[in-house]
Amino acid sequence: MQKSTSELIDVVQLDPRKFQHPRTTADGQQRARVGVDKLTTLWFNTGSLCNITCDNCFMESSPSNDALSYLNTAEVTAYLDELMHHQWPVTEIGFTGGEPFMNPDIMKMLEAVLRRGLNALVLTNAMKPMHHHREMLLDLHKQFADKLHLRVSMDHYTQAKHELVRGPKTWQPMLRGLRWLSKHGFAVAVAGRTLWHESELQSRHGFGAFFASENIHIDADHPAALVLFPEMDERVDVPEITVDCWDILGQSPQSLMCASSRMVVKRSGAMRPNVVPCTLLPYAPQFDLGPDLAAAVAAEVPLNHPHCAKFCVLGGASCSPDS
Repeated sequence: MQKSTSELIDVVQLDPRKFQHPRTTADGQQRARVGVDKLTTLWFNTGSLCNITCDNCFMESSPSNDALSYLNTAEVTAYLDELMHHQWPVTEIGFTGGEPFMNPDIMKMLEAVLRRGLNALVLTNAMKPMHHHREMLLDLHKQFADKLHLRVSMDHYTQAKHELVRGPKTWQPMLRGLRWLSKHGFAVAVAGRTLWHESELQSRHGFGAFFASENIHIDADHPAALVLFPEMDERVDVPEITVDCWDILGQSPQSLMCASSRMVVKRSGAMRPNVVPCTLLPYAPQFDLGPDLAAAVAAEVPLNHPHCAKFCVLGGASCSPDS
């Protein structure tokens, strides 16, 4: 009998005293905070609805989760105009979800981004919702070439383990989409996961062999072409990040996602979108930075969530295709 992905994670339950106070850790030390060093990426969460339900999805996206509403083109272009007004050095606009291609305005939003000379990145499962937009994707690719990037979720290079996460009958539709993107020359990357008790070298070798067998043009040895993400389970114990951790770890706060990005979300029932620090914290109310992008960029973010420690500081992960 196959294990669930939750059973593959070594679980030591999170100490309930941790991540309670924005300024201090459970043992009274000063919590690390991160401000925007240089805003280079603005994310839009297009809505939490997804065509599938994945095991251990940190977003809890599904065909029924509408906690985050669909953004529309007018809302996105208002933030794009604000970017241009402030002349921030943003070069990339990311779209995540849910499944972005379920949003009825996704192609208009992509076109708005690309016509402003910005790069667009879409995180997708490359399944049926994407295929509904094939002709328009080909048109945007013809006009803007590699300024349009797509990153496909492929949890393992074997069908059995991919479907352990994504569910039965999800492998072939994903693979059909990945083959199509590669065949037509799109700038495409893959996002994998690290819960399989494999070394990074083993994972990259396995993905590389699979890509070669399928004639899929992705360099599995390049960390931006094959992004391997650590598991994100906020129940699992992780250290809190103090101001002393930067020197201890030999890491700079400027390397974190919240030092270079912000994300726009629209919660169900809200009149307008709000800004949060990053893609990992769309629901946590303590990370709501308000509707104004300039104010959100000026705000310092306390690293007061398990994801901050596990994913960004200790995992060293990034959502940028150029990292």
